[in-house]
Amino acid sequence: MPSIIRVEDLRYVYNEGLPTATEALHGISFEVAEHSFLGIIGPTGCGKSTLITHFNGLAKPTSGKVYIDGQDLWENPKDIRRFRFITGLVFQYPEYQLFEETVFKDIAFGPRNMGLSEEEIATRVRQAAEFCGLPEEFMQRSPFELSGGQKRRVAIAGVLAMQPKLLVLDEPASGLDPEGRDTILHQIKQYHRQTGTSVVLVSHSMEDVARYADDVLVMQEGGIAMYDKTDAVFARAEELLALGLSVPQITKIFLRLREMGLSIPTDIYTVKYAAETVLAYAKGEGGGHHPA
Repeated sequence: MPSIIRVEDLRYVYNEGLPTATEALHGISFEVAEHSFLGIIGPTGCGKSTLITHFNGLAKPTSGKVYIDGQDLWENPKDIRRFRFITGLVFQYPEYQLFEETVFKDIAFGPRNMGLSEEEIATRVRQAAEFCGLPEEFMQRSPFELSGGQKRRVAIAGVLAMQPKLLVLDEPASGLDPEGRDTILHQIKQYHRQTGTSVVLVSHSMEDVARYADDVLVMQEGGIAMYDKTDAVFARAEELLALGLSVPQITKIFLRLREMGLSIPTDIYTVKYAAETVLAYAKGEGGGHHPA
């Protein structure tokens, strides 16, 4: 399968040439397959946010290459703007970027900058709003009248309306209550499944990454500590804990059961898989199986 992202020996230095120069990314290389859902985790300050700003050209590598959809991002610097439409980047607290007088106009801002017809813009706004669970009656309301979770959906809809091939989200559920975070993340997963759009999710929540991501990239001090399928990464729970990261609560329970002497797997990362494993043991079948 072709890659939507390919990173080759990427280095990034803040304040290069100054006494305060700091190397945030240390020559990292990896690929992300098209149509995949990647979770990026790591402790604060490990370089997660710095990395994803390279995916649409907001940051320029100090050295190394970044390819998006098979194209070198910086081969022609004058052409960088079009990558902003290939990669849709949703920042943490994206609702702070809302500024138009109506929800419709805010969602339409990106598509309008793409030079689309008014008919196509209206179609995309409706589709993006529907994906994000925003009812039609919201379209003529001011975004500033909405709740925090509703504003978040408007901001995400504005990115989806550009129909990017790559959707990158930096802590999209941060600050929301549990119901709001579940709603936002479920809608993102549904969008991924229905459209085939590649998704990169940066999150400090191990539960969220375990539940929604197909692959996980673990960062540590500007480098890559692990990169594998989700079940393979969480099977290394003790290593994750040693890196100062958390693991899903259900994984901690099974680690404790293992410490108590039960011959039980520790690569349990979702409640569904935990239930299947417990039922399998109750029937004397052993370790169960990973969910599809």
